[in-house]
Amino acid sequence: MSSRKEMQTIRMYNFFIDATASIIENEGIEKVTARKIGDIAGYTSSTIYNYFDELSHLIFFASMRFLNDYNEDLSNVMHASKNAVERYINTWECFCKHSFKNPQIFHAIFISDLGTDPNLLIDRYYDLYHNDLVKLPEEIKIIVLEHDLYKRNYKIVQGLADEGYISEENIDYLLRTTILMWKGMLITLFNNRSKFSPDEAVKEFTYLISQLIKVY
Repeated sequence: MSSRKEMQTIRMYNFFIDATASIIENEGIEKVTARKIGDIAGYTSSTIYNYFDELSHLIFFASMRFLNDYNEDLSNVMHASKNAVERYINTWECFCKHSFKNPQIFHAIFISDLGTDPNLLIDRYYDLYHNDLVKLPEEIKIIVLEHDLYKRNYKIVQGLADEGYISEENIDYLLRTTILMWKGMLITLFNNRSKFSPDEAVKEFTYLISQLIKVY
């Protein structure tokens, strides 16, 4: 049974994460400040740093709240894919659909400097919100519990080699190229510099992945 102190810590985490998520949803991630979070949560902004080392960590936790739809869609895509090629293309298409529509959220989780090991933050998040994890199939849990995009996708791209679509030596090149393409597109959208709408960006990215697989 959790101690009274642990329960109080969990409540405080929830207060601040709820407040931050509310700001992100209603005003945008760029409007998040410690003072605004404190006002909504009902505490001084300095109290935040008794529970979070950096404001970026709190933004990370709050942003994780918005991944539930993606996690559910990913599970459906993985289940529906008939072979390794479909699985690789469809999982990235799913990732792009969600990330390109919410570049600030995915930038905060997968690109921003957090000053610590992101996997420690992910583990802490799912300690707090365990129900978000238990409902997922095991193959999806393995993915969502890993922050590094290379490691998240390695088993999927390994399937391309196992089924004879690419050679083992090209696994690394294909995966690194795909990740760099995604980061470039996301940062372009994040900075409002893209000539593509989010939907157009997804189509462009999916086309490029298909061509990459053909090349390799």
